[in-house]
Amino acid sequence: MTKFFYLSIILLPVLGGCIGNLAERNVSATADTVSSQGKSNSAEGSVPSDTLSMVWIPAGSFRMGADDPAFLDTRPVHTVVLEGFWMDEHEVTNGEFEKFVNATNYITVAERPLNPADFPGVPIESLVEGSVVFVPPSQAVSLDDPLQWWQYIHGASWRHPEGPGSTINGQQNNPVVHVCYEDAMAYAKWAGKRLPTEAEWEYAAQGGNQDQKYYWGSVLKPGGVWMANIYQGNFPDKNTGEDGFIGVAPVKSFPPNGYGLYDMDGNVWEWCNDYYRPDYYKNSPVKSPQGPSDSYDPDEPDAIKRVQRGGSFLCSDQYCIRYKPGSRGKGEVSSGSNNLGFRCVKEGLPPSGK
Repeated sequence: MTKFFYLSIILLPVLGGCIGNLAERNVSATADTVSSQGKSNSAEGSVPSDTLSMVWIPAGSFRMGADDPAFLDTRPVHTVVLEGFWMDEHEVTNGEFEKFVNATNYITVAERPLNPADFPGVPIESLVEGSVVFVPPSQAVSLDDPLQWWQYIHGASWRHPEGPGSTINGQQNNPVVHVCYEDAMAYAKWAGKRLPTEAEWEYAAQGGNQDQKYYWGSVLKPGGVWMANIYQGNFPDKNTGEDGFIGVAPVKSFPPNGYGLYDMDGNVWEWCNDYYRPDYYKNSPVKSPQGPSDSYDPDEPDAIKRVQRGGSFLCSDQYCIRYKPGSRGKGEVSSGSNNLGFRCVKEGLPPSGK
């Protein structure tokens, strides 16, 4: 999202974007500093790394992408071959992220004020720390105007998902949100892991099954049961919560896929390590693709974006249907929102007998 657009958001102050895109924050100047409170923006220190609560994803090949005409950046469908790897069985939770913050005194991007140098002419009092929160409108609105349901909330962060007054107390098993790419990378490094490549993410999400309409099969509600935390009702003003949740759900609230991974569809978007380019699949290598060497989005050519996958609790068949296999998301690296999280992977030996 461009700074010009973000400037208008600050002054409104609301923000649009299905996947929580925020404008760039100048974080490099503060990445290794310590605030007056003694809290560090960097994530020094480490923890012993193991595969507890991780699932082994066996080596193999699969067809990546989708021919769905609704998606312009998922073609051509192409063969990918991957080595085996470990993946977190669920999205990183508030409880897990809290341990990281307590161990490192890390300050997330959403908790840092915006840099005035990036927004000349904007009153200093408007450049406050915060993040993007979905706020449903009181009535039906045009789906062409996401500014109707996104707001930049001063004080919104992983500790306060809906803004000041909200808390993660009692929500330790909810996925952590309001994390930008830098935050996710910092956690992964501390945990001795890394973010998945886009290819690893899609392969794992398929759960050993290919060519299905949904990651879990061919029917949206098999036996009348919702299989993922997605939006029901009339988006964006009336969420009926038929699946039991209006917002994020605790991890493992829905059945796992064939590999034993939870919430690969819906709940929260998940960061991947790859830069985003809509044309990358045309030249993607077959073996262990790592993504393009740079980012380019023709909609916002100056923005640096990474891939996001899986959709969120705001995706529905009316809007943002990117919980379907092969579909892709994208977000600026400094973006955060209350429907964006992550999970990690790591290399290693397979479990005994595999």
